[in-house]
Amino acid sequence: MNTEDPNNNVDRLAAESISQGDATGWFDQVYRAAGDDPTRIPWADEKPNRWLVEWLDREHPETKGSTAVVVGCGLGDDAEELARRGFEVTAFDISETAIAWARRRFPDSPVEYRNADLFALPSLLEGAFDFVFEAYTLQPLPVEVRANAIAAVASLAAPGGSVLIVSRGREDEEATSGPPPWPLSHGELRGLERAGLMLDRIEDYMDPDRDPPIRRFRAHYVKPTA
Repeated sequence: MNTEDPNNNVDRLAAESISQGDATGWFDQVYRAAGDDPTRIPWADEKPNRWLVEWLDREHPETKGSTAVVVGCGLGDDAEELARRGFEVTAFDISETAIAWARRRFPDSPVEYRNADLFALPSLLEGAFDFVFEAYTLQPLPVEVRANAIAAVASLAAPGGSVLIVSRGREDEEATSGPPPWPLSHGELRGLERAGLMLDRIEDYMDPDRDPPIRRFRAHYVKPTA
């Protein structure tokens, strides 16, 4: 039996990669080290994000004929939920291992799973989607690279489309410390507006599923049609 704490393993891999100037290389290392055991990936719940599901149930976005993309899709549960609701879904992750794993989990899925780097997006993804979902992918990134990552997320939205972000939250003056994830600040989220989106609503709440509860932001933005 492997008794290694998966959180400790993630912390070690992240610290080693980031110290070498590679902000994202550790993600694939985590998936490979998991050995097809999702319990060894701290963020892999094997179910769709509850804050996405709650938002979809409340807002009832138009899905028929609408395109959606999941940023940092991991093992695919959020992408499958969007597809189940009628979106035409693309889901990408920098980890080739995660993409292969998602395809194995959902062999008959209509989702287009693909390996892609948020910092070097294929041009065909830019401005291509009616709905963009990002959860917990920005917050493990070092603060110094987040502005570029946030701008890249915004670039995925088509005119008239929208972006939904779910993350841990903090005030601008609060410092980040310790291992990732590091909460996003209001100031960092304003990068979506600088990238051409318009703020619709930010929800600031405590996540009761965590012990102790943690602060989260759920932020929705729209991209003007002109």
